[in-house]
Amino acid sequence: MTKFKLDTRWAIVAVGFVALSLAFSGRSMLSLAMAEWTTDFGWTKAAISSVMTVTLVFMAGLAPLVGYAIDRSGPRVILTGGLVMVGASAALLAGMDSMLAFIIGFAVLGGIGFGLVATHAVSSAVARSFDVNQGRAVGIATSGSTAGQFVFMPILGLVLAGGGWRLGYQALAGACLVVALVAWWLLRNAGAATAARGPAEGTEESFVTRVGYLLRQPTFHGLFWSYLLCGYTSTGVVETHLIPFAQFCGIPPAPSALAFGILMGVNTLGMVAAGYLTDRMNRTVLLASIYFFRSLTFLMLPLLVDETAVLWIFAFLFGVFDYATVPPTASLAVSHLGKARVGTAMGLISAGHAIGAAMGAFAGGYIFDTTGGYTWLWSSSFGLALAAAMIAGLVPARSRAMAAA
Repeated sequence: MTKFKLDTRWAIVAVGFVALSLAFSGRSMLSLAMAEWTTDFGWTKAAISSVMTVTLVFMAGLAPLVGYAIDRSGPRVILTGGLVMVGASAALLAGMDSMLAFIIGFAVLGGIGFGLVATHAVSSAVARSFDVNQGRAVGIATSGSTAGQFVFMPILGLVLAGGGWRLGYQALAGACLVVALVAWWLLRNAGAATAARGPAEGTEESFVTRVGYLLRQPTFHGLFWSYLLCGYTSTGVVETHLIPFAQFCGIPPAPSALAFGILMGVNTLGMVAAGYLTDRMNRTVLLASIYFFRSLTFLMLPLLVDETAVLWIFAFLFGVFDYATVPPTASLAVSHLGKARVGTAMGLISAGHAIGAAMGAFAGGYIFDTTGGYTWLWSSSFGLALAAAMIAGLVPARSRAMAAA
C-alpha cells in the first residue's frame, strides 16, 4: 500500500511538470506569434499586450478559488480541466481571423486554462501529498513552468517557422489533449491517496472562513507581501523589461534572446536545487537568502552598456534566485497554515505575486517614458528585493505545532 501511495504522489509531480510546461509555453507563444499577427491582421502590439494584461488580471482573481478547489477535491479535475481549456484555447487561436476570436481564445479560454494549470495549483497539490522530500517534489514539479519555455518553446518556434503560427497552435492543442487524457488516468487515485493520510485541520471550512483565518495569521502576511515583491522584481521587471533594456544598452536582439534562454534554463535548475535545500535547512533562512541574493544581482545592471558578457552573467545569477522562492514558500505555507488550507493560501499568495508583477511591468514603462532610462527601475528592484528578504526573515522557522512536537 505504501508503494502505491508513493507512485500516486510522484504521478502528481510528473503530471504537474508536463502540464506547467504546456501551459507556460501556451502563454509564451504570444510573443512568438505577435510579429506575424501585426502583419497578418494589422493589430498593434499595444492591443495584443492589452489582452495579455487582462488575462493576467483574470488569472489573479481566479487563483484563490483554484487553490480552494485543490484543497477540497484534489488535482485531478483542476489539472486535466485546465489542460483541456488550454488546448481549446490553442485550437481556437489556430483558426482565428478576428480580434474577438483572439480575446475569446486567449483571455477567456486561455485565462481559465492558465489559471487552472498554475504554479500555485501544482505546488499545493504536491505539497499536500508529501511529508518526506516535500521540497524536492515541489521543486521538480514546478520547474516545468520554466522547462517548458526552455525546451518546448524552441520546438514550437521551429514549428511556427516551418508551417506558420497556426500550425504551432495546432500542435499545442494536440499535445494538451493527449496529456489531459494521460493525466486523467494517472491521477484517478490522487484524491484518495491524500485522503488516506487522514483528515487535516480546516478541511471542512468554507472559502470565506478559510480566507478569514489566513488573513489573521502573521505567517500568511509574511509570505504574501514578500511574494508580492517577488512578482515585482521577477515577472514584472526582469521578464518584461530585461530584453528591451539590453537593446537600449546597445546589445542586439539575438544575444538578448540567448540571455533570456539562459535565464529560463537556470531557473529550472534553481527551482530543483531550492526544493532540495528546503528539505535540509532552515526554510526561513533559505527564503530570505534567496531574496537577498536576488537583490544583489540588480547592482550589475547599471554596468550593462554594450557588455554582452555582463548580460549573460546577470541572466545566469538571476535565474538561480528567480523561481527558487516557490518550494520554500509552499513548504512554509503547509507547515504554518495547515495542509488542508495550502491551496487557498498559495492561491492568495500567487494573486499577490500577479499584482506585484503588474506593478513592475507598469513601473518599467512609466519610468522609461518619464526619465528616458531604467536606472530608477533597477534601484527600486534592488530595494524591494531587499525588503522582501527582511519580510521573509520574520516568518518563524517552525510553526507552533512543530515547536510543540
